[in-house]
Amino acid sequence: MITATASGLYCEAGGFHIDPWQPVDRAIVTHAHSDHASPGSRSYLCAAPGEAVLRRRLPDAHVETLPYGTPARIGDVTVSFHPAGHILGSAQIRLEHRGEVWVVSGDYKRAPDPTCAPFEPVRCQTFISEATFALPIYTWDPPDLVVNEIVEWWRENREAGHPSVLFCYVLGKAQRILAALHDRADGPIHLHGAMCALTDAYRETGIAMAPAERITESMRGKALARSLVLAPLSARGTVWMRRLPNASVAFASGLMRVRGVRRQRAFDRGFVLSDHADWPALLTTIAETGASRVLVTHGWSDALARYLAETRGLETGTIRTQYEGEIGELTEASDDRTSER
Repeated sequence: MITATASGLYCEAGGFHIDPWQPVDRAIVTHAHSDHASPGSRSYLCAAPGEAVLRRRLPDAHVETLPYGTPARIGDVTVSFHPAGHILGSAQIRLEHRGEVWVVSGDYKRAPDPTCAPFEPVRCQTFISEATFALPIYTWDPPDLVVNEIVEWWRENREAGHPSVLFCYVLGKAQRILAALHDRADGPIHLHGAMCALTDAYRETGIAMAPAERITESMRGKALARSLVLAPLSARGTVWMRRLPNASVAFASGLMRVRGVRRQRAFDRGFVLSDHADWPALLTTIAETGASRVLVTHGWSDALARYLAETRGLETGTIRTQYEGEIGELTEASDDRTSER
């Protein structure tokens, strides 16, 4: 039902692409991250809760929405969106054609997140799954424990008079951290300008988050000494950072599970907080779908496909895409690019 083309995943029976990376006539998108929602398509369809962030990302696009769980007929295919638990409005896409059911997962996680609807398992015959962290080394601690670590690191830096700069993804991760700190912020929180528009979009949908103020040109040195500053990784090493002398720098990502990555990138701290499923959650999710065939995209796709074939007897394969997942954070993915200095 789904084939990989030069423009992205294509459903011929419905005449649409899913998360295309080139402009197409009709794009159905799982969520608003730039590697899944590229500009230039004639029309976009997304889950209703994701409308605000998608419009911020693609302000000139023609966007239509569909509530979670509501089926719509597109061509010869019945399409519905189901929560993926990745970021606000993220969705799995269920496709039914002549009694055959496929589900395209997009990016997903199973950990609790106050900024988005929790993941909903969907039964299908064929499941297209991400594999960003599809190795046994990638297992996540409960999010509350990680937030405790962030709060303690921030407290220690405040007492020493050092700003705390926490690098994180502009869309999803930053807002998740702010939501987790809603009742726990012990000092001022400031945002790099690249964070503000999407954070405002989350607030407009009613997501409760800790107060946070955009950093202005006049804010420098001692004015930020007690602050927790959220910034995209692409800001590191730019002149923008000069307003934060003697800052302690940290990175929030599942990539921080590998200590060598933190050392190589010279972060003072690494907080293992991911918006993707870890290894146990991937295996649990695949089992819950009941799928007899699993096609795997981006990340450790070959490893996951091989494991499922050898240990569970599933029909498996990989689909090559341009999706980056969380790995793109270390290569300054386009969501993190900004002209602000």
